[in-house]
Amino acid sequence: MRSATITAMLALGTSIPVIGEIEAPGLQGALRGTMILPAQSAPMILIIPGSGPTDRDGNNPQGVKAAPYRLLAEGLGEQGIGSVRIDKRGMFGSHAAVEDPNAVTVDDYVQDAGVWIDVIRSRTGAGCVWLLGHSEGGLVALAAAERLENVCGVILVATAGRPLGEVLREQLLANPQIAPLMDAANHAIDELSVGRQVDASKIPPELAPLFGQAVQEFLISTFALDPADLAKNTSKPVLIMQGERDLQVSVADAKRLHEAAPHATPAILPDTNHVLKTVASHDRNENIATYFADNLPLAPGVVDAISRFVKRH
Repeated sequence: MRSATITAMLALGTSIPVIGEIEAPGLQGALRGTMILPAQSAPMILIIPGSGPTDRDGNNPQGVKAAPYRLLAEGLGEQGIGSVRIDKRGMFGSHAAVEDPNAVTVDDYVQDAGVWIDVIRSRTGAGCVWLLGHSEGGLVALAAAERLENVCGVILVATAGRPLGEVLREQLLANPQIAPLMDAANHAIDELSVGRQVDASKIPPELAPLFGQAVQEFLISTFALDPADLAKNTSKPVLIMQGERDLQVSVADAKRLHEAAPHATPAILPDTNHVLKTVASHDRNENIATYFADNLPLAPGVVDAISRFVKRH
């Protein structure tokens, strides 16, 4: 179902749920996403994806099939909350928006969020739109809330509470295979964190996907931001949701965000990992296996916590 059909159904005042493709104008071509609209008066959430080639459902070409964004959107729809989940500029359905998906900064993603807010409001009549950012998407959501109008509030899901350079350093240190490369990794992170590019020819091949020349401007733009500072300056309602079994972002990050923004609502979920699935043990392999499984539901409490927060505000 194309966006024109969604508009026509809304004009007729239909009360049946609307699920379908929606478009927004990009630089060179359309940005695309999927809308779920339970009712014309439903609160609306823009779901901003995490890092790398993550699609609107929360999957990626490396085999991640957990689909946390699709399941979240469907669950929220059942509770009367609408959503638009999106493909980032230059990727997947939004591939025509720009030629190079790597030639991007946080400011570019904030600009796209503003375009999506305008489109969602025009399609649905919503007075404002909630921004839900997962992982790196939480940083974009915080930056967007600081700069854009018509934002209801921010929902941070598995969002780091420190500059992403620090988080990346910690993740690399946790991987024994990276140990021989940590000097090079530390050098790259240190340089990018102060706004200086790194000579790509001196980056070990194993680290090239992380620090290659094509992504360095984006890394500089993200490493320069402290999500705790952004949260502190946000006057909007904020929900901080964090799973206790998350291997990529810790409960300590959620606590740092909450300390910076004591007005925020924390939601710490037991036995919940980074892709919002249930993991009952400390076994790393069991945790990671959920990323590649396409038949697991969201962990209990994920949808309810977001639904309660949005409806309360």
